[in-house]
Amino acid sequence: MVSTSKIKSVDFYRKIPRDLTEASLSGAGLSILAAFFMIFLFGMELNDYLRVSTSTSIVVDKSSDGDFLRIDFNISFPALSCEFASIDVSDVLGTNRLNITKTVRKYSIDSKLNPTGSEFQSGPIAKAIKHDEEADEEYGEGSVTLNARNFDRISHQHPILVVNFYAPWCYWSNRLKPSWEKAAKIIRERYDPEIDGRILMGKVDCTEEVDLCRRNHIQGYPSIRIFRKGSDVRDDHGHHDHESYYGDRDTDSLVKTMEELVAPISLQSQSATGGCRIEGFVRVKKVPGNLIISARSASHSFDATQMNMSHVISHFSFGKKITPRVMSDMKRLLPHLGVSHDRLNGLSYISNPSDSNANVTIEHYLQVVKTEVMTRSYKLVEEYEYTAHSSLIHSLDIPVAKFHFELSPMQVLITENSKSFSHFITNVCAIIGGVFTVAGILDSILHNTLRLVKKVELGKNF
Repeated sequence: MVSTSKIKSVDFYRKIPRDLTEASLSGAGLSILAAFFMIFLFGMELNDYLRVSTSTSIVVDKSSDGDFLRIDFNISFPALSCEFASIDVSDVLGTNRLNITKTVRKYSIDSKLNPTGSEFQSGPIAKAIKHDEEADEEYGEGSVTLNARNFDRISHQHPILVVNFYAPWCYWSNRLKPSWEKAAKIIRERYDPEIDGRILMGKVDCTEEVDLCRRNHIQGYPSIRIFRKGSDVRDDHGHHDHESYYGDRDTDSLVKTMEELVAPISLQSQSATGGCRIEGFVRVKKVPGNLIISARSASHSFDATQMNMSHVISHFSFGKKITPRVMSDMKRLLPHLGVSHDRLNGLSYISNPSDSNANVTIEHYLQVVKTEVMTRSYKLVEEYEYTAHSSLIHSLDIPVAKFHFELSPMQVLITENSKSFSHFITNVCAIIGGVFTVAGILDSILHNTLRLVKKVELGKNF
């Protein structure tokens, strides 16, 4: 058996009897200061342990989300009709997708960006419009020529006025002209304006009556509008829309439609207002490319000088949508993260066509960089941030809104670094031991200094 005295011999912390120790006022003051200093350093160490630290590195992009990138957008065009709005995608590899409709929705809006109707269906835009097979030069003039001076008077004289807004240089306007005049002549014979007067077919040359066509929001030629008692605005459950005809353009179809209007049987037509809100998403290859929004139609022509591609961007982002909760957690980790995720949000790009400011294309040049964040729980969060530079340029072609995007071959990898608990405990022990030792040294120096001063004073007295 090992004796108790031998065990006590290895005691590193031998006790001094209390009667042999001496308390001092200076020692008490240093002890209090040392205790507060220990608590302060412990708080700083604890805060450093709990604080999240990250490391950032630049690596070659090895995305796990495949070869395609999603682009989400919500853009309002106050002066572009949903009737003609087309979303196209192209890239440097030769991809060229026109009039994407599967993942895109359109809503008619007014000049203040307020919705004026339900979702606009794009089906009739792509439909092949039927025309008369052969042009008959002996069709004569059956429709009434309208201008700014007589338009309001004639439109109010007849319950129904159907107007062909056209341009003489337009191929489709010329295709429509023979059947329109023949149909107008037939309708005039059946419903004599002087006797019956329930319906009248007219025409407006938009190259001569520019202001009249602009007032009626004409963007493509030919545009056939239906005016009821002087107005082509139809009230549908509180929504006010322009009433247009999108059917076939041969003589028989036109005559049949006019008969249905007179019956009266409501014409199955779409709503086309002065503006359009386009929202949805497209998938593009991860190579330099373009997202283009323009006016497009298989049976209309456009006057580039009258096209206005002004737009307001409510949302534009790349990659998968990040929920607000996840983004909030990421901002706690990195306050600057997500600032450039939707840099274009809320911005407006306005162009007013005039003699000195026509044929304006609005271009946005976007440089995209992928950022990956690896959290301590090994959760991977991916987001795409981008820089944006925009400009208004004059174009010889039909004005468009173009978003040119280019992805960086590198990506930013942000890793959340965890701190070990053992390192925290070691630092706490170092704080306690270090402060205690330094305080003891200072107390010893102060105590010996005071004793020496007292001895000197006693020596002077004797």
